[in-house]
Amino acid sequence: MTISGRFVALLALGAVPVVLLGGSEAAAYAAFAGWLLLSLLLGLVDLLVAGSPRAVALERTLPARVRLGAEAVSELYVTNTGRRTLRGTVRDGWEPSAAAEPTRTRIAIPPHERRRIVASLRPWRRGERRVRSVTVRSWGPLHLWARQATLEAPGRIRVLPPFTARKHLPSRLARLRELEGSTSVLLRGQGSEFDSLREYVRGDDVRSIDWRATARRHDPSGGQGARVMVRTWRPERDRRVIIVIDSARTSAARVADEPRIDTAFEASLLLAALATRAGDRIDMVAYDRIVRGRVQGASGPELLSRMVDAMAGIEPALIEMDWSAVPAQVASLTSQRSLVVLLTSIESPGGSRGLLSVLPQLTAKHLVVVASVTDPDTLQATTERRDRDQVYRAAAAERSLLDLSRVAAAVRRLGGDVVTGSPADLPPALADRYLALKAAGRL
Repeated sequence: MTISGRFVALLALGAVPVVLLGGSEAAAYAAFAGWLLLSLLLGLVDLLVAGSPRAVALERTLPARVRLGAEAVSELYVTNTGRRTLRGTVRDGWEPSAAAEPTRTRIAIPPHERRRIVASLRPWRRGERRVRSVTVRSWGPLHLWARQATLEAPGRIRVLPPFTARKHLPSRLARLRELEGSTSVLLRGQGSEFDSLREYVRGDDVRSIDWRATARRHDPSGGQGARVMVRTWRPERDRRVIIVIDSARTSAARVADEPRIDTAFEASLLLAALATRAGDRIDMVAYDRIVRGRVQGASGPELLSRMVDAMAGIEPALIEMDWSAVPAQVASLTSQRSLVVLLTSIESPGGSRGLLSVLPQLTAKHLVVVASVTDPDTLQATTERRDRDQVYRAAAAERSLLDLSRVAAAVRRLGGDVVTGSPADLPPALADRYLALKAAGRL
């Protein structure tokens, strides 16, 4: 039960007879007691006449998924199964991170009728956003006292990564088509997989001349001499790309108001979308000391669907990364030579010791790329030196960049490659490195 401001105002009016009868204390007390009794009686009658909030049937309709930052519509159907009209307020108990609007709705439902309550959801956190209950408050006709009940009406919606990096996909796909020779752009240099034969044109690499094919095409009776044939190459397809996402404590740090792990998800999705269009096979694992998410054996549209679904529920674990188990995780996904992309932090030499210790095992068999997000505020701090505080901050920023360059140099000495960038720049930079490896025939 709850009371309204009207009831409080009604009680306050009881002070009027007390003031008017202030000369007689007994009369004043009697008048106030009578007014209080009348107010309580009116409230009780109002409560008894109010519809029962428990005589309500609830039904909820929700989409299964929504991307982070996008809008979803929640529909709650409220049916009055009682004998009195239900007048009051319905509060849907969504988590704050679901950003439901509105959270409270006024209703007036006659007996045996149903009303639909529509709420807009715009979640600002990934994962499962849940609602467990609905609170119904039923007022009487005088709006003095109300009956209230909390009813079970569970629901959930899965909030997926936003994949804002998909805006870079069309330009990278155009470059991929150029590599594969399906556009009119002529590419110089060789790939790694034989494609077809064509006649030699000025500017072709003479090392691509196929002398046997040239001899077969030679027609002495034609009077046109020999037609020199060259081989054309295209990047190999059906290669393996293994994406390993570090979900340990360093991935919880926020860079440019975005957790590192979310940037890793964006880079992984863009790389997977590009690689699957190139005909390569992609596997993903999120790991710290246990496997937090794994996608294996998917291709085409199913790949991205399974990846975002697996990423939705992954949160950083506040523990150290167990790098010694990463080679075994990669080996469990494939036994052939692959491109292994490690999405982690390399800003601290001390924190990167585990990574550097296992790199020789990975680079001995695989092509390894280490991708790490950098803080744009650190770069900005190195340029601001107007006062003493900014000079100290610039010195700390320079030291941080020096540590990053030292770790990157160590990774390269051990046979790996390094890609760094801000949260906005890392996904396209990683996609560009993949295309560069394709163009060079290393993948």
